[in-house]
Amino acid sequence: MSDAPPEKSTHRDNRELHMRLLADLAQDLSGDINFPTSLDLALRMRGVLTQPNITLDGFTRAVYLEPVIASRLIRLANVQEGDAATHEKRTLAATLKHAIEALGLEQARSVSLGLAMDQIMKAEDLKPFSRYADLTWEHSIRTALLAKAIAIHVGKHLDAESAMLAGLVHDIGIYYLFYRASQYEEYRNDHQALIELVLGWHEPISENVLNALGLPTVIVEAVHEHDAPRELDRNPHNLNEVIYIANLLAGSNWEWLPESWTPEQHEAMERTRQRFAFLLPEVEDRMRMMHAALR
Repeated sequence: MSDAPPEKSTHRDNRELHMRLLADLAQDLSGDINFPTSLDLALRMRGVLTQPNITLDGFTRAVYLEPVIASRLIRLANVQEGDAATHEKRTLAATLKHAIEALGLEQARSVSLGLAMDQIMKAEDLKPFSRYADLTWEHSIRTALLAKAIAIHVGKHLDAESAMLAGLVHDIGIYYLFYRASQYEEYRNDHQALIELVLGWHEPISENVLNALGLPTVIVEAVHEHDAPRELDRNPHNLNEVIYIANLLAGSNWEWLPESWTPEQHEAMERTRQRFAFLLPEVEDRMRMMHAALR
């Protein structure tokens, strides 16, 4: 895809198109869903998952790069643990590490490989939006690493692994919107309409997707309104504030999304960004390590 900005929409009003797609999504989310984040990632995941001597640590590092597979493993672990504890109060697994340990490496790898293969079959449709999908994936990984760093360094009593998972999946609705929009000729031919869709609906769709995937409530609540501009002049008190800061530091105004903030909102966000900017160098080093996990 060309790096040129998307052409301006020729449609005067895309609301009818958006409502038609959202009605289709409502039916999809009532069932078992699996959708690709990018074709390149799915292919690379398959390569890692089929390595005969993959270790538990290596597997965990790789799966931390794929939001849908990570979510499905957590859901499966929670279902199995629920079946084994019918008379005991239990806590839903809110970390990927917990889920993989509960499932065991072989079962987790088998499930993940099946999901990756299914994603490869579906990812062909994403080609028109591949550049956007890649930018979203980079943003998601950076947000996940920043969320973990924030929880460790300034988020007292907050779980770093849960923060990383929430950062990984905070924009999962964008991938789902890409996948479903790719099945509409109108969006394939009019990327400005796609941008309108993502800007207007990705946050509630992300929450709905996470609920459909069976993620714990603490993760769903953490991603709620993570793009809502505000100033945080203290250290975060909960995972929602961690994700807001991490998303801000990772770069919310990606090159394909237009800014829509007021000057006052921009200034408030910039003050928050500067307060926590000291975490950025550490995360850039870890980004390089995360990319290496797929080689």
